[in-house]
Parts: sequence; C-alpha cells; structure tokens
Amino acid sequence: MPPSTTQFTIPDLLSICPLKDSTNPWYKQAAAESRAWINSYNIFTDRKRAFFIQGSNELLCSHVYAYAGYEQLRTTCDFVNLLFVIDEISDDQSGAGARATGRTYVEAMKDPKWDDGSILATITHEFRERFVRLAGPNNLRRFIELCERYTECVAIEAELREEGEVLSLEEYMPLRRNNSAVLLCFSLVEYILGIDLPDDVYEDPDFSEAYLAACDFVCWSNDVYSYDMEQSKGHTGNNIVTVLMNERGLSLQEASDCVGKVCESQMQQYLNARSRLSSSGAPRDAVRYIEALGYWMVGNLVWSFETTRYFGADHLRVLESRVVYLRPRDRFLVEDGDSSDTASDSE
Repeated sequence: MPPSTTQFTIPDLLSICPLKDSTNPWYKQAAAESRAWINSYNIFTDRKRAFFIQGSNELLCSHVYAYAGYEQLRTTCDFVNLLFVIDEISDDQSGAGARATGRTYVEAMKDPKWDDGSILATITHEFRERFVRLAGPNNLRRFIELCERYTECVAIEAELREEGEVLSLEEYMPLRRNNSAVLLCFSLVEYILGIDLPDDVYEDPDFSEAYLAACDFVCWSNDVYSYDMEQSKGHTGNNIVTVLMNERGLSLQEASDCVGKVCESQMQQYLNARSRLSSSGAPRDAVRYIEALGYWMVGNLVWSFETTRYFGADHLRVLESRVVYLRPRDRFLVEDGDSSDTASDSE
C-alpha cells in the first residue's frame, strides 16, 4: 500500500445480496449467558476484554443462525466465543506455540477425558458437552476433522506472519477457508437443524459448489471489511486485499473493487447451485442445509455495520458512504500482539 493512501471505498456488497437478513429472538438471553461463561474464566487482559466485548460475537450468531432454538443458539455463541479465545492466544504466539494451542483444543474436542490442565481444555470440554448432546455422529466426526484443519491452518498463518510472507491467491484461498473457521461454523448448521448428512451429500457437485461459494463469499467480504482494522494493527498478510495487491500489482482501491466483482460472482454461483440442487431431487435435508448458509452470507454483511468491530465509531457513516479512512498504526496494539480478524470473523 503506497504511503500516500489515506482512504478507499469498499464495494457495495449489500446491493448484490438478494438474501433476507433476520435476527434470533433468543439473542439477548443466549448472548448474556455465553459472555458470562467466557468471562468467568478471567482469561483476558483489560485491553483484550474490551476487544472481546467490541467484537459482538453473539450478535453475529443472532444473524447467521437466526432460525436456531435457544439451546442451539447458546451453543453457537459458546463456540464463536471459544474461537475468539483460541484466536487471541494464537495471535500472540509463534508457529510452534500456535500448533501447541491448536493441539490442546483438538485433543479436548476429541476426548472429554483428555486434560492438560489448561483453561482452554476446560472451556473446550464444556462446549463439547453442549455440542455432542444434539449432534449426529457424521456431524461430530466432520466437525472434529474441520477442527484439525482449522488449527493446522492457524499455525501456518502464525508461521507466515513470523516470516512476513504473503501467499499467492491460489495458495491463500484453501488456507483462508480453514483458518477463518467459516467451514467450522457452517458445520453447526447440521447441529441446529437436527440433521446428520451422509458424506456423499458433500460430494454432490451442486451441493459442493454452493457450499464453497458461500464460504468464499463470507471470507472475501470479511477480508475487505476488516482490512483497515488489520492494517492498523500491522496484520495484513492474512487478507485477500493484500494478496491481490501483492500478486497483481493492484492499488488498494483496485483490490477492493476486485473483491466486489468476485463477491458478485460468488453470490450468483451460490444462488444458481442452490437452485439446481433444489430441483435435482436431492435429499430435503441437503437443500435445507444449503439454504441455511444464505443466512451466513447476508448476516455477516449486516452485522459488520452494526458493530464497531471493523469500522469503529464510523460504522454507520461507512454503511452510508462506503468510504473508509485508514487509521494510523496503533503502536500499543502492535506491541501487545493484539488480534487480527479470523474466525470469528468468521467469523
């Protein structure tokens, strides 16, 4: 990014999204209980606790899981807050440290009796207990497989950050699908709907196309929205905007415009594949699952402007004008190694 760059305009993604947003009626109760659960462990410094509150993770769940019952919504809030804890820990670590943190999380997810004495293991066990109560065997198995892929990609991200390396677009996208935890969050849809899809459903071409288009739309849109926050903290390597600027020699504005065009294509790809799946005689549960991913696509957009997470106090102005004024580097956050956005930004 040239030193003279002080602003850019984000793409108008809401205008290309025909999907309907909603919020969950159980939001306030589930959010308060989940936040109290995490805060009871006293794991954040004051600065990181403020960032946790500012993040509004539970509000994101209200949008993207608008159809969930109370118990299911509470579990999704717990999971996204657990991801925030993992992200906070790993963002302060080397690649080796991030791998060790990831291993604690994965082992605790696999085995309720496994324990290394860490708070992370305890929190993970408590989430696991809620999840396995309603999750089907296929859902649970795939969820744990995605946990392993997520933690491996978070460790790779930490190694790249150490080395100051920016991946090519071809290398970045598989990494981003997993270190963002979006696919993990998609897994919760089966849990919420009370379905347990067989593996061959995921191999159906229309299902797979809609599934990956939805994931990539969330990842690309999240990256362009979070770019200013991340650059202010010195964390831009794990972002599609930086990847495009680096690989194609684009300006910041050109990269932002490119994201908008690709997101428009991804939205159409999702809608077309969803339509084909619905009319193909595919199992009703497969169609319900793909339809539910649409809540993620639109909900993540709406939520991004309801909170101060990405655009600070300017979030409503940015919603209106789409102009983002780049913040100066926050030397305190850079020195503290504070969080760049991933999962739960999904997440």
